[in-house]
Amino acid sequence: MHIAILTFEGFNELDSLIALGILNRIKTPGWRVSIASPSARVRSMNGVVVEAQASLREASEADAVIVGSGMQTREIVADAGLMAQLQLDPSRQLLGAQCSGALVLAKLGLLDGVPACTDLTTKPWVQAAGIAVLNQAFVANGNVATAGGCLASQYLAAWVIARLVSIEEARSAMHYVAPVGEKEDYVERAMRNITPFLETAPAA
Repeated sequence: MHIAILTFEGFNELDSLIALGILNRIKTPGWRVSIASPSARVRSMNGVVVEAQASLREASEADAVIVGSGMQTREIVADAGLMAQLQLDPSRQLLGAQCSGALVLAKLGLLDGVPACTDLTTKPWVQAAGIAVLNQAFVANGNVATAGGCLASQYLAAWVIARLVSIEEARSAMHYVAPVGEKEDYVERAMRNITPFLETAPAA
């Protein structure tokens, strides 16, 4: 089971790396979580350089893809060659987008007819793409989910785990990373955000 986190130049560390850390709490054989980028290395909005673990082609073949956000998302969606490499398909993949990652899904036509969540900076760009933006942290429609706000990346990660493994494993992963003394509150908040969208979801 391969989960790819699309991470582009100018990426937001919180969006890509929080999801990476939570998703890697799963130790099931064959479970793999990768930073997927269009180049061998990408630099974050704060100057942190990471090495790609997978290509965009590998990401397009992954079981689940989370599209991270960053400072250069509008440049990314304007790059026809780069966008053409993203062969994402919700009929065979779980797709999630964090903050400005929702703009990527919108430009790929993967949010047509459904509302999305995103951050406040990206909101007008997503709306300009014809997508209604909700004032909440997380929403999912079938196999496509979006989250708004850097720390909402935990909800995307929990949703992916719940869909691909189990709700119990999602709770366990969230419990592990939550602050000491606040674990039950964190777990329950996460589950309140994602559970309504699990009940009617198709089998992964």
